[in-house]
Amino acid sequence: MTVSPHPTVTVLAGPTAVGKGTISTYIRDHYPEVWLSVSATTRNPRPGEADGVHYFFVGPEKFGELVESGQMLEWAVVHGQNSYGTIRTKVQEAVDAGKRVLLEIDLQGARQVKENLPDAKFVFLAPPSWDELVRRLVGRGTETPEEQQRRLETAKLELAAEAEFDVTIVNDEISRASDELVTLMGLTPHAR
Repeated sequence: MTVSPHPTVTVLAGPTAVGKGTISTYIRDHYPEVWLSVSATTRNPRPGEADGVHYFFVGPEKFGELVESGQMLEWAVVHGQNSYGTIRTKVQEAVDAGKRVLLEIDLQGARQVKENLPDAKFVFLAPPSWDELVRRLVGRGTETPEEQQRRLETAKLELAAEAEFDVTIVNDEISRASDELVTLMGLTPHAR
């Protein structure tokens, strides 16, 4: 890939419950010119999630086949439980079509993409505070207390990796943080 003032691929990562999915959904809804990668995962869908829209929900065996055959740009086991990853050919097709690509992935995946696509722009999405991160995780009510604790322990490690990224955006307000992200991608934020 060639280097341009605004990279074709932008990687968005940050700790659990920081709002990566919320920012990505906002961008999908308001910036159709951005191609948002849909990750594959072995976890079950949450209420309201659709296969092929939010994730490609695949079983562990199929996911393993994708990894073994080199079809994953990046992948990781997240929170010690489920595998997530980005299908390489989908990203390459979007890049070849001249699209601005956004990968919403975890820290492990971002590190793998940095090895494979060093010209990408790496953006760390940070919470306004630790207390706000905890409030968001508990407030969404999608994990058991044990899972919440496991995710908070992981979040401490993820927050410590902020310096590995090119830019940090604080997710204090969804539209503002999203506009800052699309500006970094070389797009003009839409008037509200």
